[in-house]
Amino acid sequence: MKKRANFTIIKTNLTTHKMLSLASKIKRLVLLVGDILILYFSLWLTLAIRFGRFVDAELWMAHRIPFTAVFVFWLAIFFINRLYDLETAKNGMKFYGTLGKSLVWCAIVGFIFFYVATTGISPKTILVLDIFIFGLLVSVWRRLFNAVISHRRFSERALIIGLTPESLGLAQEINSRPQMGIKVTSILKLSRQSLPPNKIDPFLEIVEENSDLSLLISKNKIRVAIIANNLNEYQGLINQLYQSLGQKITIWDLPKFAEEFTGKIPVNAIGQLWFLENIKEANKKIYEAEKRVVDIFLSFALLAVSIPFLPLIYAIIKLDSHGSGFFMQQRTGRSGKKFMAVKFRTMVVDAEKNGPQWAQKNDPRVTRFGHFLRKSRIDEIPQLINVFRGEMSFIGPRPERPEFIEKLKESIPFYETRLLVKPGLTGWAQINFPYGASEADALEKLQYDLYYIKNRSLALDLSIVLKTIKTVLSGGGQ
Repeated sequence: MKKRANFTIIKTNLTTHKMLSLASKIKRLVLLVGDILILYFSLWLTLAIRFGRFVDAELWMAHRIPFTAVFVFWLAIFFINRLYDLETAKNGMKFYGTLGKSLVWCAIVGFIFFYVATTGISPKTILVLDIFIFGLLVSVWRRLFNAVISHRRFSERALIIGLTPESLGLAQEINSRPQMGIKVTSILKLSRQSLPPNKIDPFLEIVEENSDLSLLISKNKIRVAIIANNLNEYQGLINQLYQSLGQKITIWDLPKFAEEFTGKIPVNAIGQLWFLENIKEANKKIYEAEKRVVDIFLSFALLAVSIPFLPLIYAIIKLDSHGSGFFMQQRTGRSGKKFMAVKFRTMVVDAEKNGPQWAQKNDPRVTRFGHFLRKSRIDEIPQLINVFRGEMSFIGPRPERPEFIEKLKESIPFYETRLLVKPGLTGWAQINFPYGASEADALEKLQYDLYYIKNRSLALDLSIVLKTIKTVLSGGGQ
């Protein structure tokens, strides 16, 4: 019975993974299709208002083709600004702020396009009116979309089995994103587990291990069960889960669910077996070869383009503060190999006179010009040499200092696994958790690094590049 139950849970996990992934893709596709329809309807409405008459075929064709080219850029701007990520797309001040900035960039791109391109039309008034109408309609559309997908009728109710800091954190994160379509209603507390003081959401029902699981699932209309603990010692609970499959519930283990839902791997919820099952370096050989070709080509091209500007940047750094324009520091690369990373200096010369320190947000050691270099990522240009030499890549975990790595390996489980791949100029952790100024931050970033190491691909790398561009354009660098 035990072997059969375990096999069924694993099989159900795979099915649920496909279902959750498909549901997420469908929602994002609906968002995209809705935006495209609104783009063209906004153009039609704009033409009708601007010319005060019915939009005939001749007028429509004269504007449809050039505006289609502009719309492609607008949709790319929306993608870069993560307006098709469900966790970002929810209504709120942050969303509307991002939407407003995106519309400004859409306007800039539109004016540049019609200034440069020969289209036979010069739609200045039309472009302004179209941006205004599109912004208004897309705001209404996004609000309606979020209201529908966040409604309880479209939410799957979830039960977490195991009361741990990781399960509580995941429950809080799930319930803070109702647009994702899942709501945790209950947590089943196993024996020898205690309630952490002041950390339980009052809307979460804490259930004891000896409860009737079938009744709980039926009563709360549970459709998803997330297992946060190893259940080998709880045969009775395994039997109940097995019997509950007839109630059409789907079962996840917590690390896999967290990976799909949050884009990170919860380090404290996995063990060595997880790495043996999930880190398949032998399967990445073709990808690594392709990535190396891209690294060599892009690093050489960008170095060639930036060479004329390097003396000017160096001179401004020298004028802004005392010391060399370049900064060299030992970092740890793939498999623990040390290398000297070179960057433009952004801090005062004696920044570490008291020993190695974490870089802080709004760090007082950063010079005036250094703030600009960091925000624009221009300080990273010399590291293209490290990329060209193969010591770094464009995409990967942040290159860390040996002093910090030795310390973090003692306090953070599996920290050394981030050295399985080359460090990068940008990465999954950098775009999702920009600041790392403590051991707690290092743990959080490691969880994103593990997600990247497991799932890295050229498609994921492209997504990271686009989101890095967004960060740079919005001034989100450190």
